[in-house]
Amino acid sequence: MSAPVTVWLNRTYAENVFFIEQLRAAPRPVRVHATHVDPDSPVLAAADTAGLEPADLTPDAYVAFALDHCARHRVDVFVPRLHQLAISLHRQEFEAVGTALACPPATAIAAFASKADGYAAMADAGLPTPPWWLVRTAGDLVDAVDRIESAGLTACLKPASGAGGEGFRVLTREPFGLHRLAGWDSRVQVDQVATALDRAARENPDAATDLLVMPYLDGPEVSVDCLADLDGTLLAAVGRSKERRRRSFTTAPRYLEPARRLVEATGMAYLSNVQFRHLRGEPVVIDVNTRPSGGLHQLSLCGLNLPWNAVQLALGERPDTEWAGDPTGIEYTLVSGIQPVLPRQLPPIPPIPPIPPLAPAGPAAPDSLAAGQLVH
Repeated sequence: MSAPVTVWLNRTYAENVFFIEQLRAAPRPVRVHATHVDPDSPVLAAADTAGLEPADLTPDAYVAFALDHCARHRVDVFVPRLHQLAISLHRQEFEAVGTALACPPATAIAAFASKADGYAAMADAGLPTPPWWLVRTAGDLVDAVDRIESAGLTACLKPASGAGGEGFRVLTREPFGLHRLAGWDSRVQVDQVATALDRAARENPDAATDLLVMPYLDGPEVSVDCLADLDGTLLAAVGRSKERRRRSFTTAPRYLEPARRLVEATGMAYLSNVQFRHLRGEPVVIDVNTRPSGGLHQLSLCGLNLPWNAVQLALGERPDTEWAGDPTGIEYTLVSGIQPVLPRQLPPIPPIPPIPPLAPAGPAAPDSLAAGQLVH
């Protein structure tokens, strides 16, 4: 039997206990190492070995910690989530200590670090995007909402940076009432947001608050999980459609073709995720994740193990990403489960001795990826 492949997951989401399960289902032995700042992270309990990361490191200091950690633990493949961009900029240094990075190149990560930059990059690649406005002042906000409502649509906002649905709100002109305290209400009044922007500008005029405003888009939400090689060639892509509780798979070209174009245009290697919703019945891209999605394990229902395939790519192997049958006939739902945590707190990982500053890695992204104000 071949020696186990050591795979390190750093400070990742709790859902990646399923990522670990898929690595364990690989035909070759895998040793999973996980680190986190939260001793109760279920990822630590799911891993073969685990440790507590130092908190509050700068990106460069974290890269230095990670390089030392890879050398100490003889990590074969590192799948970074925290400080992914800074780590990717130093890919050669990780290779020098014997560790392959399973993450996109820095240019692809940087293009989507801001959702505004991401929408500009998608427009450059010819992808369908919703109309959007980058707003920083109360006047910008009201103007964007007026334009959206004049087209007969509902406005919504979200932060220009962030993961998942963090900060998403539907904008309303309706006055606040007690009925808003019932149920799960994600609406916020336009006047409240405008007042908050005005107050922030007065209190700290040098710190702009970047918000994106766009029309509220219709479902279903379709999330396309992608695997690509370092040449930007798409090796596998399957869409997961979500509408209320019902989930299903799709391989429809209206979703997979834009995902392919995005991967090729940005060189989005390894695992990524392209999310769609619908504007007047047509799919538009609403977000791109340069990391494995939390729902990636659902593709096991299609006979795919993309986490292991990504590790194979990092090791220089060509993975088999074929599946038998048609996944579009599969329907399912998700329920909560129980995951153990470790019985006692882990000792922190010993600090590394001071090292010289890392050499500059060069620009992260071309100047052409500047944010736009409005995309049609």
